[in-house]
Amino acid sequence: MLSAKLLEKLNDQMNYEFASANVYMAMAAYCSAESLDGFANFFIVQAEEERFHAMKIYHFINARGERALIQGMETPNNSFESVLQAFQEGYEHELKVTKRFYELSDLAIDEREHATIHFLKWFIDEQVEEESLFDSIIQKLKRIDKDSNAFFMMDTEFASRSFTPPAGE
Repeated sequence: MLSAKLLEKLNDQMNYEFASANVYMAMAAYCSAESLDGFANFFIVQAEEERFHAMKIYHFINARGERALIQGMETPNNSFESVLQAFQEGYEHELKVTKRFYELSDLAIDEREHATIHFLKWFIDEQVEEESLFDSIIQKLKRIDKDSNAFFMMDTEFASRSFTPPAGE
């Protein structure tokens, strides 16, 4: 059985993941408005991943015999000066997500809630990948700067990105 505090924090994180999907949809909308459909697709796929993460927590809460509580969300930033800025904000957002999972994991460890500790390990591993992905894209965008051909190639590459839930999830 989950403690009231751990349940509250899991619910908070689940809702934060749903809100994260909206953050990425706002970035996708910006890219779409700029006719950058590949970059828009990147962020749409990112939003799908965030909803998947939220649902993973939702199912865990329910499997533990507790109730998931859905809460309202803040309006995300919808104003970006560039694709680079959108990715930089995405990277900063992922750093916050990582910090939240560390804090959640610390609480589970403090409470010796081993099932939750095991469950959260997947998210911590996922965050390493997320941070690395955003950092890599930011570095590429900085390198190509005004090279429209390289920018177009990245946009084309991201158009084929898709989300496939991990096997067994």
